[in-house]
Amino acid sequence: MAAKAVVFAYHDVGVRCLRALLEAGVGVPLVVTHRDDPAERVFFGSVAELARSKGINTVFSEELDPRELEDRLANLSPDFIFSFYYRRMLPPELLALARRGAFNMHGSLLPKYRGRAPVNWAVLKGETETGATLHEMVAKPDAGRIVDQQPVPIGPDETAGEVMAKVAVAAEAVLRRSIHNLVSGKAQLKPQDLSKGSYFGGRRPQDGRIDWSASAFEIHNLVRAVAPPYPGAFTEGMKILRTRMEPGRRPRQRGPYQEGGEWFAGCGDGKVLRLLEVEPIP
Repeated sequence: MAAKAVVFAYHDVGVRCLRALLEAGVGVPLVVTHRDDPAERVFFGSVAELARSKGINTVFSEELDPRELEDRLANLSPDFIFSFYYRRMLPPELLALARRGAFNMHGSLLPKYRGRAPVNWAVLKGETETGATLHEMVAKPDAGRIVDQQPVPIGPDETAGEVMAKVAVAAEAVLRRSIHNLVSGKAQLKPQDLSKGSYFGGRRPQDGRIDWSASAFEIHNLVRAVAPPYPGAFTEGMKILRTRMEPGRRPRQRGPYQEGGEWFAGCGDGKVLRLLEVEPIP
C-alpha cells in the first residue's frame, strides 16, 4: 500500500514539492494551504489550484479551527506530514499524528538561517551561497535532524527573488531524491549542531528603509534582499530597486544625487552606488 501524507504547503516550493510527492506515488488525502493575502503581491504558483486539479481535498488554514484540524489528521492517520513553505509552525500535538515522521523544506543550508525569510536574510548578509534543506520537524523551529540538502550559489548582484527561484528548484531536487528513502525507511537523518547556525525573525516592508551611513556593500545587499517582487528598499521620495557598486568613483554627497542624467548615491564608507532602477514614491 502506498505511503500516505498530509501536506501543508504554499508558494512555488509548495507547488513543486507537492507535485514531486504525487509523481513519486505518495497518496495525499489532504492539503492545507493559505488563502492569498489581497494586500500582498502574489508572484508564485498556487498550491490550492494544483491540489484541486488532482482531486485532493484542500482546505485553507485561515478557515480551520485548530481542534478540527487535529481531529481530521487523527482520522486520516497519515504516515507522514510534510510542510513546504507553509507559513505557520505546526504544533507538537499535530506532528505526533504522523506515524513515520513530519518533515519540512527550509530555504537555507541549515543550521544557518533558521527562522523566517531565510533567502532574504542570506542576501542581506552578503552570503555567496544558500540552499534548500529537508529536515525533521520538532517543537523548536528548523531544529530537527536533516534528511538532505542542496546548495545554490548567490551572485553578487542577484536579488532575493532570483535566488528564491533557484532555491525552489533545489527544494524539488532534494525531495525527489529523498522521498523513496523516507518511504522505505532507509533515510539516514543527521542531527544539527545549532551552535554553528543562526536564527532570524520575519521582515516587514519598513525594514527596507535605507540608512545612507551604512557601507555601499551593506546598502547594495539591502536593495537586493528586498527588490521586487518584495516591497523594495526606499529612501526619502523614492524606491531604489537595483544598484551596482561603482569602484573608483567619488561621491558628490551622502545619499542619492543625479549626475549626467544618471542616479548615484554616496554611502557611509565614502563609496558610490549607481542606482540602476529607481521609482518615485507618490
